Amino acid sequence: MDKLRAMEAFVGIVDGGSLTAAAVARGTSLPSVVRTLAALEAALGVRLLNRTTRRMSLTDEGREYYERCKVVLAEVDDAEAALSARRRAPKGRLRLTASVMFGRLHVAPVVSEFLAKHPALEIDLLLLDRVVDLVDEGVDVAVRIGALPESSLIALRVGETRRVVCASPAYLESAGTPKTPSDLKQHRCIGFSGLTPSHEWSFGDSAAERVALRPALTTNQIDVAIDACLRGTGCAQLLCYQVQALLAARKLVRVLCEFEPAALPIQLVYPHARLLSSNVRAFVDFAAPRLRYPDG
Repeated sequence: MDKLRAMEAFVGIVDGGSLTAAAVARGTSLPSVVRTLAALEAALGVRLLNRTTRRMSLTDEGREYYERCKVVLAEVDDAEAALSARRRAPKGRLRLTASVMFGRLHVAPVVSEFLAKHPALEIDLLLLDRVVDLVDEGVDVAVRIGALPESSLIALRVGETRRVVCASPAYLESAGTPKTPSDLKQHRCIGFSGLTPSHEWSFGDSAAERVALRPALTTNQIDVAIDACLRGTGCAQLLCYQVQALLAARKLVRVLCEFEPAALPIQLVYPHARLLSSNVRAFVDFAAPRLRYPDG
């Protein structure tokens, strides 16, 4: 018995509502479908369907097996679609999105390299510090930082980064170094609304500790927040990748390290694999290993 074809036949019976409908859909005879089902049940050692002359219903085992069969068959379809897509050269238009700074530093170079390999492709790269609805805004792939809410989208993790609090050496010399998150209430702070829309900064592995602040400066532009931090305006909570070079050059100092929240995932987000175009699949396969970003 061809187990895969038997699974397809079984799913066809359930979806069609009868053995006859499954036979018609598969272009085969009713006796052939009956034999396939009987052989599958014999091989599994369980009854999958309760059948009478008037109706048909799934057994408990049949219901569980049906759900698992659908997953297996979908994976087979995905594998075949992936191989087929790789045979087609990307062409046409591809719409991508990422946050402004990560997109500029890490996504844009990958896009340029990808375009050099696929000259028939046109790419729209939208750099926005907000979550874009892929379906509503016609975006094919998003690079997102943070946990993905429950959805039908696929999220491929390519790295991680974390929230860090930093300040300039000059500011810390004049105002002192905060020892605990609550000490920040005694400091001037810089709020970046692209990361924390409210004036609460999160700390701890589960981000359960929240400190309400009144920032001296709040901005929606990351470059402004970083520049203010460099100029000694106050402490800022930013993502590590945004200030990694400045920390390495000791132009900024990382404080409250032991209170930092857990790292946030950096993910390539795109529609379910069964709906992927060859353009999307080619970009995801190309970009994933090149966007690997270790936690700082």
